[in-house]
Amino acid sequence: MAAMFVAVLQPCDDGRLLVGRMSPTTSAPGRWQPPGGTPEPPPDGAALDLDVFRLHAARELAEETGSDTAADALVPGPVVLDAQGSLGFLFIVPPRPARELRKRKHYGELARTEIASGVDPEFDRVELIGSLSELRALPGPLASCLELVAGRFLGA
Repeated sequence: MAAMFVAVLQPCDDGRLLVGRMSPTTSAPGRWQPPGGTPEPPPDGAALDLDVFRLHAARELAEETGSDTAADALVPGPVVLDAQGSLGFLFIVPPRPARELRKRKHYGELARTEIASGVDPEFDRVELIGSLSELRALPGPLASCLELVAGRFLGA
């Protein structure tokens, strides 16, 4: 079923890209994707515009990775149409140090907090990928637009 979504491309300072695997309790268990989700409809009479998408993308990044990136730091990236006909608005955020993302500092703290409160994290694993071959080697399905987006981002 076609939908609208936002996603965030989180690079690290060595050029790799963060991807997460959806946990078993989500609507797409095991699927690798960038942080993101379906935007919530604005209140009656409010516009569904780039600012709404940017705010939602920043919220998804925080919820899924624990990142404290401000919404105004998200730069509009490509707009994609995936294999199911869903329209995606992608944003790019400033790079973070690879060691910070590798240690999963933000993600690890977030996951521990959620599990302690009885909530399953949306991502059960995060990885840094530097090439399409690394992406393709991940165990499990990929979000339909991830290979195209990662290929463009990684220069493949």
